[in-house]
Amino acid sequence: MRLRLDLAYDGTDFAGWGIQPNLRTVQGVVEDALATILRLSQPARLVVAGRTDAGVHASGQVAHIDLPTLASFENPDGSLDLQEFENRLAGILKRDPDVVLKRASIALDGFDARFSPLARRYEYRLQDDARTYNPLERHRSVWTPKPLDVDLMNAAAESFLGLRDFGAFCRPRPGATTIRELQQFEWRREPDGVVVCHIQADAFCHSMVRSLVGACVVAGNGKAQQSELDEVRDGAQRTALFKVMPPHGLNLVEIIYPADDELGPRAELTRSRRDLLDDEAIA
Repeated sequence: MRLRLDLAYDGTDFAGWGIQPNLRTVQGVVEDALATILRLSQPARLVVAGRTDAGVHASGQVAHIDLPTLASFENPDGSLDLQEFENRLAGILKRDPDVVLKRASIALDGFDARFSPLARRYEYRLQDDARTYNPLERHRSVWTPKPLDVDLMNAAAESFLGLRDFGAFCRPRPGATTIRELQQFEWRREPDGVVVCHIQADAFCHSMVRSLVGACVVAGNGKAQQSELDEVRDGAQRTALFKVMPPHGLNLVEIIYPADDELGPRAELTRSRRDLLDDEAIA
């Protein structure tokens, strides 16, 4: 049986999503909780929509897990007491208050958390005004010492949209492509002064979001001209013109899936197209 888990977490005290020896990870915490309620001798492995790196948050993460049986949660008539399963898993996770189970459900036919998505959506938060700086934001927003021009940042963001080689914004991995389709990228200043970007793509390669944010920051604070960013973009090579921004300003907001009857075909299509793609990881 395949289950879908919708999760949220504060990434501050995690070494990222994926299992790592002797480190606390989101995957490790959730798999240990599953092993406890299902009395598994070995954890069942989760498949995740987007592997987040150390310090990155998620309010809309999705994972799936394949289990041989859920006999301990069956009703007398043989039906599954999914509410009890959800309550038990959520209860175990509350021991780690930085991970929350939002929902557990039986996965629809063809559903694959990693390969079925049409897109992933993130946000990144910045503070640039000492007069309005909010210390309660410090774990989910990044301080920039120079004031930012949001109009210049939006001009830069718009120039990156479309299907292109994002080699200038991705940490290279052997045998992996850096071609992605950036579908949305825009900035706005909130009433409290926080500058927030909303960014969406079919998938993101390693460090892509934080690098694109870094490019917009140097545009917004006047350290780089648009012509320089255009040259870097078209050259598709790593550059020292901007830096990869810190992880704690980044939040995975939503995984966008197709209609129910298109989940399986979408997964097959993605697998065939991503033979050379690395697993998504946001740094």
